[in-house]
Amino acid sequence: MTISEARTRILDFIRDYAGRSGVVIGLSGGLDSAVTAALCAEALGAAAVDTVALPYRTSDPSSLEDARRIAEHIGTRLESFDISKAVDAVVEIRGGTDRLRLGNIAARVRMIMLYDISAERGKMVAGTGNRTESLLGYTTIWGDMACAFAPIGGLLKTQERRLAAEIGLPKWIIEKTPTADLWKDQTDEGEMGITYEIADKLLHAIHDLGKTPEALIEEGFSERAIEIVVERTKKNEFKRRMPATIELFGLPV
Repeated sequence: MTISEARTRILDFIRDYAGRSGVVIGLSGGLDSAVTAALCAEALGAAAVDTVALPYRTSDPSSLEDARRIAEHIGTRLESFDISKAVDAVVEIRGGTDRLRLGNIAARVRMIMLYDISAERGKMVAGTGNRTESLLGYTTIWGDMACAFAPIGGLLKTQERRLAAEIGLPKWIIEKTPTADLWKDQTDEGEMGITYEIADKLLHAIHDLGKTPEALIEEGFSERAIEIVVERTKKNEFKRRMPATIELFGLPV
């Protein structure tokens, strides 16, 4: 499949899921949300796409500015709601937190906001996660993972970048260093310990081509890189499944 064919299939997917309602998207100033918003605007028209920025007090101001630039590029009006009071209230109730948990709280508060807007306006929440993040578990369960549908959920990060160029997004957003903007100088690749380029090659080889770690070592991949990908994929399997339950058929009612 070519990137152009993938684009067509994603546009049809968006129309099938949200063609009658429109969508709400959290626009972070990063590539994932930019690609998602641009595709939704192409599929449904910009008027059907509500883009929302949800900064926390420690968020980099440039992220909000980048979100505004993307909204202008695709023709949507960006709304902004500061979530600091809500996040800080949770932290105060809990009696403190650490850096990772704070990021998770912020991600979940953002999704509360998006779903409340969704309920108010009758529009569907479009997720912005990609396949790389899902497979590696680099995502917050019931936070940025929560959505009605995920337009770019089938794309690895490097495939997503090619699609971004295909749909005409600016070069600066395609080349921007990926970050969840959780704390100063935080980056996705720094936190994961592997670049997206290497991770995607390994994920494709393991999950799509069925190659073994031994075969990948022979191809020149480092043992540490393979270990990171395999361990993260296994460790975060629970995030890719609905909550586990037990079937108890046969009980009298």
